[in-house]
Amino acid sequence: MIPLESCFISPCIKQTQNNFWVWDACSDALITFDKENLQDEMAYIVENDIVVAALTQQLDGLSDNVQVKYRSKVVKYAWPMPHQAAESIPWVQITLASGETLQTKLLIGADGPNSMVRRELGIPTVKWGYDQSAVVAVLHLSEPTENNVAWQRFLPTGPIAMLPLSDTESSLVWSASHRFAEELLEMDEESFVDAINSAFWSNENQSELIETAGSLFRSALSAIMPSAGSPRQLPPSVAGIGPKSRVMFPLGMGHASEYIRHRVALIGDAAHRVHPLAGQGANLGFGDVACLTQLLSQAAFNGKDLGAIQHLLEYETERQRHNLPMMAAIDLMKRLYSTNVAPVVLLRTFGLQATNMLPSLKEQIMAFASK
Repeated sequence: MIPLESCFISPCIKQTQNNFWVWDACSDALITFDKENLQDEMAYIVENDIVVAALTQQLDGLSDNVQVKYRSKVVKYAWPMPHQAAESIPWVQITLASGETLQTKLLIGADGPNSMVRRELGIPTVKWGYDQSAVVAVLHLSEPTENNVAWQRFLPTGPIAMLPLSDTESSLVWSASHRFAEELLEMDEESFVDAINSAFWSNENQSELIETAGSLFRSALSAIMPSAGSPRQLPPSVAGIGPKSRVMFPLGMGHASEYIRHRVALIGDAAHRVHPLAGQGANLGFGDVACLTQLLSQAAFNGKDLGAIQHLLEYETERQRHNLPMMAAIDLMKRLYSTNVAPVVLLRTFGLQATNMLPSLKEQIMAFASK
């Protein structure tokens, strides 16, 4: 039984054909990820409704083997013990609000950051809030454009990202303090659009010292690697927003100390939660699904019990080895860009510029993020 939780991805399907641009509001430092340097497509931005519709279509085609229960709520779980006698409770039992009872050899908890499955199992979770909320909206661009670049700028108050949807629309994800996020929601459309354009275009957070130091360092790098780097581009301007498209949700970090128990596996936000600045939250969940599916398919092919701890341990080990470094990197990046103190700004300016000059390093970063 897999409870599906809705998550915002974007309002349209769009393949990002060209590159990602990420830059600092406190300096001229930037990094680009070019699709031309990669063998596969770089990224897709897909509306949650489209993902759910595709899943529903697939499930409809499996109606002989799969039963979907809509408008159902789980009120109780009963867990089998690892060494429990087979005649007692060999399977996980699930009680619905309707009184109906289900049982399964393997329960997959995909019920989000406030997972009832995780809570009922008593799995410890390390978590903290960022005192931030993300404001999301659909943006109408000032004029049609090829719109094949995902833009992200790190502001002292939090990152703002504009993701391509079509030639005339983009998706906004703006992370800010709870109070400022509420102000953004309450603004009239014109003020909100002005705030977005200012966030992407204004240089008010830059200082002459940082600009001079960054320019000298960039010149030194260019002398060593004259063909590296990318010419600077500017993001498209925004003219309006979609009707009733502005919403906000709180941000935080969380990680379950265990992804599995006897006959139970956690996936997605039930197992881990990250800041959206790297766009990896959904990707980590998809990675969980791909890994668990592969291991369960092999177990089924070999005639093994799907709820057996052996292959569940393989899933936990493989995914934690990938998820924990990614989560640590995202959290470090969030903290590193949450200040405009000059020494820290200089440090991240030099680091970003140096990374941008090393195509092989950027390829490794993209390869790791795509796993």
